[in-house]
Amino acid sequence: MIVLGCAPRARLGNGIVVIAALAVTGLGGCGRVGPPVAPERRLPYPVADLRGSVHDDAIELTWTTPSVRVDGTRLRDLSSAKVFRAEDAGTGAPRAAVRSGTRIPGYTEVATIPLGDDAPTSSGPLSYVDRGGLEVGRRYTYVVLTVDDRGRISAPSSRLSVTYAAAPASPGDLKAEAGDKEARLTWATPASPGDATAPAPLSYEVFRAVGPDAALVPIGRTSTGVTELIDRGLQNDLNYSYAVRAIRSTAGTTVYGPLSARVAVTPVDTTPPAPPTDLTAVPSTGAVRLSWRPSPDADVAVYIVYRAESGRDFVRIGSARPPAVVYTDRDLPSGRYQYVITAQDAGSRANESERSNVVTVTVP
Repeated sequence: MIVLGCAPRARLGNGIVVIAALAVTGLGGCGRVGPPVAPERRLPYPVADLRGSVHDDAIELTWTTPSVRVDGTRLRDLSSAKVFRAEDAGTGAPRAAVRSGTRIPGYTEVATIPLGDDAPTSSGPLSYVDRGGLEVGRRYTYVVLTVDDRGRISAPSSRLSVTYAAAPASPGDLKAEAGDKEARLTWATPASPGDATAPAPLSYEVFRAVGPDAALVPIGRTSTGVTELIDRGLQNDLNYSYAVRAIRSTAGTTVYGPLSARVAVTPVDTTPPAPPTDLTAVPSTGAVRLSWRPSPDADVAVYIVYRAESGRDFVRIGSARPPAVVYTDRDLPSGRYQYVITAQDAGSRANESERSNVVTVTVP
């Protein structure tokens, strides 16, 4: 290799400068050449977190796209990810995975996923769903290779082995009962657990959406055998929908069944506010002026005034809206009267509190 270095200058007459080219090989100074990088250090870093599980009639793989090369530099030009699969009866150790060129001997390439700028995903989490000729009881071992724009191929990922098993059916008879800022869910065990020869206890994953058509997201998983869940911290008077799926673990593989049909529920406020207190009454000719200490609850929409004439039941005669805490009962004939006040909230069910203390007055 010949590199032009910083050449010496010779000055001649009349200010003419002559620059002489100095041919140097591996010399220091301006023409220094760094040590070459070994080709294997420029390969994409191998996938390190390949995971998988059985979903319905398929094996679903997930992993994170590498963001660096083996030498630790940023990896910006991945072009594809290649998924390879080997299968066996599940006895002994899974087949070793060693790359030979673009192949992995003993494995079959089952998918190539584009990762370029025009691809749906070029970095971060990736997934692949394998539905190709799966047989219950067979072990399927997967590895992933990543390829950059120059055709440099990573080493194989860590191996992932999944024993394919039949998924349990969806839970039946899902019910949702509305509560105060909560929904109480119950469901029935699936008619088919998935593997009749080696049944395993089922747990369940619950999904929720805000509204009947929004996307469902998982919110929790029950313990084994539990077929109910209370979803708390919801917003009253807002519509939610739910679905549930069964989960079984067998031979080191997690198997997810299909989602149940959705059910809808709208939590409602069922808790009445605290009652008003310290009700007092001041009679005058033809009228009674009432005043009280307000309920401490913030959702009070109205105070309801009740009056009972001598020997009769209380009847509603009027109301006052917060922040008012006074009410005047007018046009009363002379006589003896009793009063109570209640607080009613703004919920869709209009919960009414217990009664305040009773006051008795005589109108002159």
